[in-house]
Order: sequence, then structure tokens, then C-alpha cells
Amino acid sequence: MQLTSYLIFDGKAEAAFKFYEQCLRGKITTMMRFGEAPGCENMPAETRDMLIHVRLEIGDQVLMASDCPPDRPYDGIKGCSVSIQIHDQAEGERIFNALKDGGTVQMPYEKTFWAERFGMLVDQFGVPWMINCEKGL
Repeated sequence: MQLTSYLIFDGKAEAAFKFYEQCLRGKITTMMRFGEAPGCENMPAETRDMLIHVRLEIGDQVLMASDCPPDRPYDGIKGCSVSIQIHDQAEGERIFNALKDGGTVQMPYEKTFWAERFGMLVDQFGVPWMINCEKGL
């Protein structure tokens, strides 16, 4: 079994995942648009370029997303964080600094009582992240 985070964006999934591809040094392996779906001829033109599905692979890990369908209300990403568990403190710091570009740091990436380094931020797309380098890893 693999648990995978699936994020929903308000029309910014493509920009977010191109950003994550760079920050996380991953590879976008799937990018499908609403305009590729059956029945797309009935969609408003501005909807057709939005992403119905995107998949980013980072090593053996996966992060996926889509844009919110225009007929549904978008309520943002709340009550959860994408959590990265990492062994290398320096790589964790690199990722933290990359993701914070244009975002808001909620807790600096620093030593804590439970971790060699830990930090929290909300990126420029409204996604909450936690970077955790546990002690002894």
C-alpha cells in the first residue's frame, strides 16, 4: 500500500506542480487537462486548459493534484500539511528554502526537541508543508 497526497487547486495546479518539480527535484509524469476529457466540448473555453490530473514522481514517492472543477466551490487546502520526512538536514533546508519562495514561514527550519531540524510553511499556492529531519535518521 502507498498513501498519496492529492491536492486540489483553484486553477493553479500546473504552475504549482512545475514549481514543485523544481523544488523537490522530481519529474511530472502525467499532466491531463479538462479539455482532454469526454464531453469537454460542453465546457467553458477557460476551463479546458485547467488540469484534471497531474502526477509528480520524486524517487519512489508520488504527489498528485487537479484543479477544482468550475462547477464546484473551491475552499482552499485546510486542516492538513504535506509532510516530508528526510534524513539529510542540508537537503531538508534546501527544500524548505525553495518551497518558502513567495510563501509564508510558520515555523523556521531549526532544531527542535524531537527533530534535528523541523520547519513549517505555507507556499505561494496555499499548500501547507512540514519538513522534518528526525533525530537518529
